[in-house]
Formats: sequence, C-alpha cells, structure tokens
Amino acid sequence: MNFIKRAWQNVIFKKGRSFLLIIVMTVIMIFIMAGLLIRNAAMTTVNTTKQQVGASVTLSANREQAFKKMRTSTSNDGPSATKTRPKLTMPSVKLKDVTAISKLAGLANYNVSVTTSANASSIKTITTSSNSNKTGGMMGGGPSGNAESITSTGDLQITGVLNTATLNAFKDRTSQITKGRALNSSDKTTNNAIIESELAKENNLKVGDTIKIKATTTSKASDTLKVVGIYKTSQSSVGLGPQQTDPANVIYTSYTLANQIKGQTGKVDSATFTLSDPTQKNSFVKAAKKIINPKQFTVTADDSTYQSLKQSMQKMTNFANKIVWLVAIAGTVILALIIILMVRERRYEMGVLLSLGEHRAKIVGQLLVEMLMLLIVSLALAGIGGRFAGQALSKQVMSSVTTETTTNSQTSHMRPDGNGGPSGNQAPSGQPGGNRPSGQMQQPGQAVKTSDLNLKISAVTLMQLGAFGFTIIAFAVLLASLNILRLEPRKILIG
Repeated sequence: MNFIKRAWQNVIFKKGRSFLLIIVMTVIMIFIMAGLLIRNAAMTTVNTTKQQVGASVTLSANREQAFKKMRTSTSNDGPSATKTRPKLTMPSVKLKDVTAISKLAGLANYNVSVTTSANASSIKTITTSSNSNKTGGMMGGGPSGNAESITSTGDLQITGVLNTATLNAFKDRTSQITKGRALNSSDKTTNNAIIESELAKENNLKVGDTIKIKATTTSKASDTLKVVGIYKTSQSSVGLGPQQTDPANVIYTSYTLANQIKGQTGKVDSATFTLSDPTQKNSFVKAAKKIINPKQFTVTADDSTYQSLKQSMQKMTNFANKIVWLVAIAGTVILALIIILMVRERRYEMGVLLSLGEHRAKIVGQLLVEMLMLLIVSLALAGIGGRFAGQALSKQVMSSVTTETTTNSQTSHMRPDGNGGPSGNQAPSGQPGGNRPSGQMQQPGQAVKTSDLNLKISAVTLMQLGAFGFTIIAFAVLLASLNILRLEPRKILIG
C-alpha cells in the first residue's frame, strides 16, 4: 500500500491524537512565528528609518583652539594681564565653507544658525520672575558664543536660520507652529519672522502684523519684522546662568536678517548638516574637514539617535533569536517524546509492515508525512495567532529596552566628559538654534515606538516558519524512529 495513503488514513481515523498533535505544534509554531516577526521587524525598522533619524554633522568654532589662543595672549601680556579680564573671541563660520560642504554627497539637508540680541521697540517682552533671579535679559551669543555679542544684550533673542523645520526643537515637537507657516529658504533676504504664542498674546499680534526691533550690536535704525507664523514652545528657559530669557522672547528670522541685525555679512555662528545615511558620517566628516580651517573650526558628528535605535533594535533581535532557538529546541524534544510514545503504541503495526516486506524508509516516511499534514494545519493557525503573540511580546520587551537605554542615555548626558560638565567643543544646550534645544534630551526610546514595529506576516516569514517546522519534525521523527531502524521485524512482533 502507498505509504502516503496510509499516512492520510491514519491521520483521519485517529482524530483525537491528530487534534492533540495539532495543538502542540501550533503552540510551538506560534512562539517561533512571534520570534521571527519581532526579529524581522527590528531589522526592517533599522533599515527603513536610517533616512528619518539620520545623523547630524555640526560645523562651529573650535572652542579648544579659541581658549588656547586666549591663554597664550594672556601669558604674553605679562603681569598687566591680571588687571583686565581675558577676552574669548570665537570666529564665525564662513558661508562659502557651508556652501562647499553642502555640495558633498550623502547630504539630506542642512541649516545655519545666527543668534543675536535686540531690544523691542513696538512690543512688550515677556519677563519671567523667580525667587532666585529675574530673567529679562538673554545671552546674545549663538552656539559659537561670540564675545562681541555677549557684551551687549537685549530683551529679545533673534535666531536666524535657513529652515525652522529642520531645527531639533521643531523636529522633536518641543516647538510647534500653531498659526501661519514656518520659515524656509524662500524667506532668505526677507524680514519675515515667526514669534512665540505668548509674545503674540501679550501684544495682540497675529499673522500678517509687523513689529519693530532695535539691534544692540549696531547703531542702525529699527528693523521692521513681518509675522508670518506663530509657534508654541514647551521650553522653560533659553540661555545660560543669570542671562536666561523666557523662551517666548525668541524670534526666528532668516539668517540674512539676523546677520543684518548683528552687523555682519557672509558669516554664520554654526551650520548643521543632516546626512541621509548615518553610516556615512565618518566619510562625510573627513571630506568636510578638508574644506575648513581646523585651527579655527571643528566638525563634529552626532548619530546618537540612530545608534540608540540600532542598539534598541539589536536587543530586540537578540531576544527574538533566543525565542526562536529555545522554542525550536524545546519543540524538537517535546515532539520527539510524543512521537516516541506514538511509535511504541504502533510497534505491532510497524512489525506487520516490515514482515510484509515494507522498507524501513517508507515506514519512517509515513510518520514524517503524517506530521507534515498536521504541520500544514498548525502553520495556518500560527499565521493567525503569531502576530498577536508577537505584538504582546514586543510591547513587553520594548518597554524594558526603552527603560534601560533611557537610563544609560541620561547618565551619559549628565556626564559627557566624565566630569559632570560639557565637553570642550560642545555648544551650549540652551540655544534654540543649536543642535539640542533647552531642557530637551533625545531619549533612545523616542527613536522608535512599539507601534513603529511593523509585525507583518510576509511570504518570506511563512517560508522561514515552514523551514523551522519541517526541521523540528524531521529531527523529532528521526529520533523516534531509531528504535524501528535497529530492530528486526520478528523482534518487534515478539516484543
């Protein structure tokens, strides 16, 4: 008799046994499916979000060289240097260098920042009072901290940019446009500006109105700004130390207008370049360093968001792999024990078949075909339940991974140089035009959410699951059939 036909009849006639085997195999396949879905989703998430999280490269003044130059100048002045406070001068970034770097390959977008101060001529500014100080002034220096700007401060901070949408404050939704529009490259050479909602409410301003400001670094007449947008921020303060200002007093303009107010041309305080592929940051930095003067400027790369995402997804992948292999090994053992018990019950049947001249390979093949028939049903059921199990597991694992990586990130941000203070080339975090807005810390958990894990059952996933299922069954049947392969028909029938 054909062993495939015998396998089919055995599965149909032994309904109870077949049902129990389907349940056992379905549970095993569901956990393997969940592991495969989490692993594949984690790998896909890293690959598809490279462009979204990107990596930023910042071009700014070399603070270490500037401090070194200041100390050298002070020592050369001799004893008279103690009578005057040493002056730190930070060079401004040349626009031509920014333009040259922006033409390098692998760039998604770039932005520039010019920060200065101004006094309000036609509006009232927001003053924040506290028990320890009153913050009505601000730090006029931008991310590069120009000493000339700090000597004269106003009650408004003017931050000139190329595009507000690429600023971290707007990307991580610390600041959001509520009315009107954001600034972009088309606003260059215009007097367009966006203001904070509290400043707008205090002065009854709306989109389309104009305001007048007076520069603190030059003696030129007042500038008239046109409000094209209103934004709302969740920051608590801007600036450092006693020169903090309320974030409502920050006005965003084009960098050309900020340069005009600051009294300079062809320069910016810093420039930030966002790469389309974070893995190319080293080659981009190397190419950018060939354009700038390393004694005056520095190029620093930040791909912490991508690395956090990669680290989180790597942990998810490792966890999923452990699930797959542990369940596969345990499933092989469990099914082997079940099939061994099943074979013992069918020893007489096997002995009769062998005595009739049936080959041992066909008897083993019959067992394998029986299990494969049940496996097909189990795969269908696992395809339905595996996604739900994967979602439940991914939520638990992602919650644990996010908590761990967030704690590590907070520790590293608190002590970036190991001494509890910022590193030498790091710009003040309180500048809204810089790489990191005040009061904000990029959390690794923000890089990807559990909902971002697309647990999609694809043909590839089903093929992987089928391969695991077939391998498990093949090993289980082989282990259970060792007794059949080594015994003679007469011994089986007598036993």
